[in-house]
Amino acid sequence: MRPPYSTLTPTRIYDYAAALLEFHLQWQDHGPKCTVKLLLQVLFYAAGHLCSVFAACNQLRDVPSDQAVRDALAALCPDPVPLEQRVNRLFAAQIPKSLRQRSQRVAIDLTLVPYHGQPHQQPAEIYRSQAKSGTTHFHAYATASIVHRGQRFTGALIRVEHGTPMVEGLKRLLHLARQAGIRPRLLLLDRGFYSVAVIRYLYQARYPFVMPVVRRGRSTDDPRGPRGTQVFAESKRSGWHTYPLTHADKQTATVQICGHCRNWQGRRGRHGRQPLVYACWGIGSRSTHWVYQTYRLRFGIETRYRQLKEARIRTTTRDPALRLLFVAIALILRNAWVWVHHQLLATPCRGGRKLNLGLLPFKTLLLWLAYLAIQTFGIVDSVAMAQAP
Repeated sequence: MRPPYSTLTPTRIYDYAAALLEFHLQWQDHGPKCTVKLLLQVLFYAAGHLCSVFAACNQLRDVPSDQAVRDALAALCPDPVPLEQRVNRLFAAQIPKSLRQRSQRVAIDLTLVPYHGQPHQQPAEIYRSQAKSGTTHFHAYATASIVHRGQRFTGALIRVEHGTPMVEGLKRLLHLARQAGIRPRLLLLDRGFYSVAVIRYLYQARYPFVMPVVRRGRSTDDPRGPRGTQVFAESKRSGWHTYPLTHADKQTATVQICGHCRNWQGRRGRHGRQPLVYACWGIGSRSTHWVYQTYRLRFGIETRYRQLKEARIRTTTRDPALRLLFVAIALILRNAWVWVHHQLLATPCRGGRKLNLGLLPFKTLLLWLAYLAIQTFGIVDSVAMAQAP
């Protein structure tokens, strides 16, 4: 007897993502032309082709003008604060029940989207950081993601404004993660959270963590020798150390330093020993190799960041709410991709499920959604030529 099977189609994926967005964003038809279904298909098309709403409306044949679609989005999209709340409720609805039943490793990440322009209303909307992509101005977003056996669901998303203490953003993010049913067993933090205030809060809240150490102090090139955390970064042997941190306001925190060394083996054209330095707490008597291998789980989060760029709708708008919406749609579609692989395409086996990521790459899922929009509205396949003089 043959085992039962079914076929996964683009329509099923669209129905899943569209139902979540329509319900949690509380969208309603904006007139007879700009319906919710039309808006979502235009947005999915723009996400699949990495283009703007303007380009999507010009490429699809039977859709309203780009100005009409932008007016509908501006009318339906609330301010950033209520929009952030709705988006986080949607993320919570996407997390499978099986991942809520036990504590998980949670990766905390800071994503910076380069921005070249002026603030929309307040200067605090623009985050300032080290130069990247030709600018020091960014729209910043912090995310909390579950890291469990190849499943990486985004569970919480917040905007980070300029001047907001990183510890306050971390508190908000962990509060939203708990509301979504996520119970952190170990936090894997980005190096942007390496500070005395964050470490003191994690101590008080009893959150075990691992994060990279920011290199500070004199390097080995200085005749007086290395100093500060550069001492650990120049070490050629793995080991554990204790290091006191001091902030400008004289707050202090003592942290465990894990130094793990491995050979470059020709990577990036380099040879010799590569020191990797982490700040840790609450992990017990683990080896430096365990810390290194555990933090490598974050590499999947870096893959999520790459996939975010593959699905983030391009825009030049200064409205932070629309920018937040476009980032959220990219993460929601990626969560849908993870859900499809876990619930529909995984092979049951002893000890869990075997993921078959090659059956449906994320880019293919995006192209499926764009193909539905083309089927519905048609594609512009001709261009008017200028008359010869």
